[in-house]
Amino acid sequence: MLNNIGAYGEWAAGLVPDPPRLSYRKPGWASLNAWKAQARQRYLDALLRPESGGTPRATVQHHIEFDGLAIEHLSWQLPYGPPTEAIVLKSAGASGKLPAVLALHDHGGNKYFGTRKITRISQDVHPAMAAHQERFYGGVAWANELARRGYVVLVTDAFSFGSRRVRAGDLSDPVRRGLTEQNPEASDEIQRYNAWAEAHEHVLSKSLFCAGTTWPGVFVGEDQRALDYLCSRPDVDATRVGCGGLSGGGLRTVYLSGADPRIRCSCAAGMLTTWRDFLLNKAYTHTWMVYIPGLPRDLDYPEILGLNVPNAAMVLNNHEDQLFTVPEMERGTNMLTEIYRNAGAPERFQGKFYPGLHKFDRTMQADAFAWFDKWLRA
Repeated sequence: MLNNIGAYGEWAAGLVPDPPRLSYRKPGWASLNAWKAQARQRYLDALLRPESGGTPRATVQHHIEFDGLAIEHLSWQLPYGPPTEAIVLKSAGASGKLPAVLALHDHGGNKYFGTRKITRISQDVHPAMAAHQERFYGGVAWANELARRGYVVLVTDAFSFGSRRVRAGDLSDPVRRGLTEQNPEASDEIQRYNAWAEAHEHVLSKSLFCAGTTWPGVFVGEDQRALDYLCSRPDVDATRVGCGGLSGGGLRTVYLSGADPRIRCSCAAGMLTTWRDFLLNKAYTHTWMVYIPGLPRDLDYPEILGLNVPNAAMVLNNHEDQLFTVPEMERGTNMLTEIYRNAGAPERFQGKFYPGLHKFDRTMQADAFAWFDKWLRA
């Protein structure tokens, strides 16, 4: 069978049992809670999260009202790296404690941008972001659309994106490879930066391994700090908090939901397949941000999201998505169906397929927003 690593493919795939060692699809667990305690601890151990501090102390940079939304432009300092920029959106005039969603931006081969991929805070939109939203989101900023439905929505720049990106001036000459940021908002310079950042991913990932951590571990730690902040806000009902995103945001949705039971409802779009799909078929299309060494022998990739059962989870896939194979997307969706059924909560999981390429378009957004409404606003 043709695959990513030739004659070694089936051998490598056979190293991982199906179901894996800590799968809830295997019989014999004393209880759901006993399984979750053991399996989640194994997952957290594998992440090797670095210390990322407590609840961030946010500084408000700007208060803005735009298109019916009250918007706060925030920043906070983690124990390492440049300050994190964040955006909070809610309906102008909203009062009381509201349900909330941590909206997680995508990868999209574009590390220069972060929060701006899924938000709009003025009529002045960078042309690259207008094109990005048209291509992947049906021409809208989906975080804004969700806020309009009565949610407090928080969007942050993820590690290595936007305000958290690696800067040319901080790099040694061999790694910089001629990168400059003299006019960073210029389209041609953004393209050069993104090409450099793509080629730098393996260096950053290997460096994190050398530091005793993982890229998913950094993501989860920082997203948990954002979740700390969101839950601490006086306008948020911390018992009704969810998360969601497309692609890299879907990856972060899977990983954060598996780590933190405060996520009561999640929606991962365009990022649900299996370790076997990555191994045999699609690793070459994906970022180094995906991989957690050693974990596949204990949990398949969809089963990480399943760690949050019985909290509600939705996965949305596209039949022509170029990043995955349909049989493995279907197999991953079936794994979650089985986990939720075994946990006695089949109604709390939904997996859907749509025509088209990799995207989170308005039809998919409508289904995701209805899912949030069902489990967070009821």
